[in-house]
Amino acid sequence: MAEIPWWGLPLIAAVFALAGAGVTLLVTARDRRPRTRSGKGHRWYTERRDAYVALMAAYERVVHRLRAGYTAGVTEPDPARYFDEVGPALMRVRLIASAPTRSAALAVHLVLEQLHNRCPAPGTATDRPFLELLGHVPLLMHEFEVAVREELGIEPSPPPEPGEASVPPVRPR
Repeated sequence: MAEIPWWGLPLIAAVFALAGAGVTLLVTARDRRPRTRSGKGHRWYTERRDAYVALMAAYERVVHRLRAGYTAGVTEPDPARYFDEVGPALMRVRLIASAPTRSAALAVHLVLEQLHNRCPAPGTATDRPFLELLGHVPLLMHEFEVAVREELGIEPSPPPEPGEASVPPVRPR
């Protein structure tokens, strides 16, 4: 039987330990990269969704307040209150939104800003343009929603169940 030097066994153990540590580092680095990518994607989606929802909610509150104020006879809505309520949400959207979404959000903002600058008394001759502009806001809000859905990839129908064949809907001609 060949004699093994006393330092041979600890040397072989150290080499295998270092090789195991190296493989562990490579595997964890490979696994970490997809997780950070998916985390960034999730954060991207969440930030945008939260910003868009906050702005839509602010717009809805403002429209409701304008309608209720008009019905109650309020002739001068407070533009400062409007900017305090909508301003922060609009700035977030302007910073993170794509160009079509940003344009749609600013279109709604422009009309609401015009409505706050000139609110006539109900029943006067000048209330018709006000009511037309106020009626135009839901259409602009719909365009904003469509842009948000397109940017975030939100589908109006639920995804198919696993195992179901996805059949495209039949559209009437």
